[in-house]
Amino acid sequence: MVLVSGSKGVDQRASVHQTGRVTTPPASPDNLRAVLFDSGGVLVQPIGGRWNPRADFEQTVLAHAPSITPEQFAAAISAGDHLFATSSSTPDYDDYHRVMLHHLGVEPTSQLLADLRREVPPTVFLETYPDVEETLEELSRRGVRMAVVSDAWPGLPDLHAGLGIGRFFEVYAISAVLGCNKPDPRMYHHASAALDLAPAQCLFVDDDPDLVAAAIRLGYAGCALCRDRAVSDVPSITSLTELLHFF
Repeated sequence: MVLVSGSKGVDQRASVHQTGRVTTPPASPDNLRAVLFDSGGVLVQPIGGRWNPRADFEQTVLAHAPSITPEQFAAAISAGDHLFATSSSTPDYDDYHRVMLHHLGVEPTSQLLADLRREVPPTVFLETYPDVEETLEELSRRGVRMAVVSDAWPGLPDLHAGLGIGRFFEVYAISAVLGCNKPDPRMYHHASAALDLAPAQCLFVDDDPDLVAAAIRLGYAGCALCRDRAVSDVPSITSLTELLHFF
């Protein structure tokens, strides 16, 4: 298997094990100019292992309704997960909280909603992976342009800035802003067009191999970041530092 830059033909820039893992540097990297990164699972991870709701959700709600049980919280969070699963784009933050509060039998007062979305340092609930900052620094040093393509809320650039990595990205394609989720082509095209680059000049990296496959079908180079194992369906890497082979 080889790194595929589009839906037709193959690109001989890198060879890959049958597992899909990139094993040699690209022989002719001149075609690639940028990396389009997914955020969650690629650049950042939640402290405590839960993406949504934010890690302080229970504590904030309990300050308003102290009798809520862990079982009730679990059921409410499942209802919030269902909202995500059935929405064509990232739902409004307050609407998401209203769904969970409804399941808890707690009135979504303006004060409670404000408390749930209050600004806290992103380091309270998010952290970058150990291989992120050094890789972004080196890509930047090599003149590689970078963008983010993520199913996320509009505040993602501020979160990245608070984690010290926002300075690397020229462009953000965010689902809650664009009104669509990956694999909608608009997500990918917004980033490459804003960089004024053709899809084939951009390497898309995501922890979901299906979303990488979708990018490849649109003409992008693609690589799945699967830190715990390589995959066979699309080219994959197990560490972000392996991206340096492509540039």
